[in-house]
Amino acid sequence: MPLSNREFELVERLRKSIDQVIIGKSKEVKLLVACLLARGHVLIEDTPGVGKTALARALARSVACAFKRIQFTPDLLPSDITGLSIFDQTAQEFVFKPGPVFANIVLADEINRSTPRVQSALLEAMNEYQVTSDGHTHGLPAPFMVIATQNPTEFIGTYPLPESQLDRFLMRLKLGFPDPQEEFNILVSRRQGDPVLVLEPVLSTQEMLHLCQLTTEIRIDDSLTKYLVEIAQRTRNHAAISTGVSPRGTIHLAAASQGHALVEGRDFVTPDDIKGVAIHVLAHRIRIRSDSLVNPPTPAQMVQQILQEIPVPQ
Repeated sequence: MPLSNREFELVERLRKSIDQVIIGKSKEVKLLVACLLARGHVLIEDTPGVGKTALARALARSVACAFKRIQFTPDLLPSDITGLSIFDQTAQEFVFKPGPVFANIVLADEINRSTPRVQSALLEAMNEYQVTSDGHTHGLPAPFMVIATQNPTEFIGTYPLPESQLDRFLMRLKLGFPDPQEEFNILVSRRQGDPVLVLEPVLSTQEMLHLCQLTTEIRIDDSLTKYLVEIAQRTRNHAAISTGVSPRGTIHLAAASQGHALVEGRDFVTPDDIKGVAIHVLAHRIRIRSDSLVNPPTPAQMVQQILQEIPVPQ
C-alpha cells in the first residue's frame, strides 16, 4: 500500500525537530531517524563535547515516549540497568523492580566507561526486547531503542565494546567537529539556555509505532536483495578482512535501507539508500587482517571499496 503524504510529513516533522538543536548535522540526524524507524539501536562514537548526548536527548524529547538515561561508570552493576528482585515483607515474596532499561528510548551514556560485564546487561534487551531476572522474563515496552554514546577507545578509562555488543547496534555514527559558521550558530542558539529543554513532542507513541510498522513495508526489489547479499558475501571472502558481516548485519542493512527510504520520502528502496547507510551499518562489524598488509585500510574505507567494486543493479 502506498504511503500517504501525512506519513511522510510525520517523519519530516521529527527530523526538523531534532535539526533545530543539532546544528549542521542534518545527515547524522537523518541516519538516526532512519535507525529509529527500523527499530534499531545506534552507537554514537566521538570525542567528548561534540553533541552526542544532546542528539540523543533531542530525539527523546521529540517523541512522546518514556525516556531514561543511564550514566555508565566503572562502579555500575548489571542490576542497576535491568532491575532486581526485592523481598516484599507484606506479600512475603520477591517482587521485581524494573531498572531504567524499561523505557521506550534508553540513553546509555558513555557506555564504554563500564566493564564488559556491565555492558553485557544490555545484550538480551537489545536483541530480544526483554529482560530475564531470577528465571523470569519481562518484556520491554514498544518501541524500544538504545542510543549509546562512547568516547574513542584510546581515551583513558574506557573499555572496548565486545563484538557481540557491537553487532547489536544497527548503526554506528560519528558527529565530528562543526565548521566555524556552525559553531557560531551553536553559540547563538544557546544564549537563552539549552535549546533541547524547549523541545516539545512532535510524535505520539502510537504514531511512532505506526511509522515503524510502515518501514517494514517499504519495498525492496529482488535485484536489490541480491545486491545486499553480495555486499555481505564480499566482506566474508575478502582477503583483507578477517571477520566479515554476520547475517544479522545483512538484515540490519536491509532494515536501515528501508528506514532511509522513508526518511527520503519514498516507499521503495533504491541503491542510493543502501549506499547511504552501508558504512554506518557494516564498518563496525568487520575486522581488518592487519598482519598481511603494510598500510591496512580502515573498516569504513574497506566497505567503501567493496561498494565501488560491486556493480549496482539497474
